[in-house]
Amino acid sequence: MDVLAVRGLGLIGLKDSLLRTCLAAEQGGKGLSVRVALLDPDSPALARRAAEIGESAEFLAGGVRLAESRLRELANVCDVSVYRYRTLPTRRVIRTDATMFVGAFDTGWEGHESATYKVMETPHGPLFRGFRRMFETVIGEARRTV
Repeated sequence: MDVLAVRGLGLIGLKDSLLRTCLAAEQGGKGLSVRVALLDPDSPALARRAAEIGESAEFLAGGVRLAESRLRELANVCDVSVYRYRTLPTRRVIRTDATMFVGAFDTGWEGHESATYKVMETPHGPLFRGFRRMFETVIGEARRTV
């Protein structure tokens, strides 16, 4: 599973987050491997994103750090790796095998307020491959923290 988010608390960072229950096998999950890319709390892009959604950079950075800390705890029970990226977020991506869920960020709203689109891998469809390539590029340029 791959997750590209800003702070990721609602998706995977907190104990009751949407995706967290499917990870740790001993807690009833499937024992999946997951890569999570979060916005670097020390990057200029975080300050810009905070201003776009009407939050302080300190508050948004604290949320990213909290998510990263909770994911570090999760690393004790499943295969999780966490990365910090530094570019302005434009997409929220969740990928499991050949299915991807994609949302967009823009000034004035957060990813969870955006429509989410299901994108399937198809033999001749470039959209899935393009988003997968984007995720791999983000991970390739990011710094691993967990």
